[in-house]
Amino acid sequence: MIVGGFGVGKTTMVRSVSEIRPLSTEETMTQAGLGIDSNAGAYGKTTTTVAFDFGRISLNAEMVLYLFGAPGQERFWFLWDRLFSGTLGAVVLVDTRRVEDSWYAIDRLEHHGTPFIVARNNFEPPQHDLDTVRDALTLPDDVPLIDCDARDRESSKRVLVGLVDHLYRLSTARETAS
Repeated sequence: MIVGGFGVGKTTMVRSVSEIRPLSTEETMTQAGLGIDSNAGAYGKTTTTVAFDFGRISLNAEMVLYLFGAPGQERFWFLWDRLFSGTLGAVVLVDTRRVEDSWYAIDRLEHHGTPFIVARNNFEPPQHDLDTVRDALTLPDDVPLIDCDARDRESSKRVLVGLVDHLYRLSTARETAS
């Protein structure tokens, strides 16, 4: 799962890293959404995800990551609980111009007990360092926080590798504790 607020780059990340042509439910924003969806801070955004994005990337011959980009607007959050079902882990994409838009995603992931990492998406030069972002989100030290540019395939791959590494460490720690 790739989650986060409206306009943080979830669709962009799925598109940049998927090895298949991604399924996208991007639609043009219309007058009907005025007063319902706020694109404050997402300047120039003219489309929005209305269900989810889907892509795929192979880790090796036997392991494949299926990528689901969740819609960011509050009116679509009811879909998240269904999308989280069966999810091994998630990436919370953060735009430092609107850090507060990430709180809901983190809350839902913690509620479901879904492991996650946080990626600061640098569409523009970062306004805050990673320690400031960690403090603003009250992230525990064991939740990885990394930089990325969702437009860049290699950067998006590093985020997904970071998630897989985090899931592996958690799995290994559970096995050791058993």
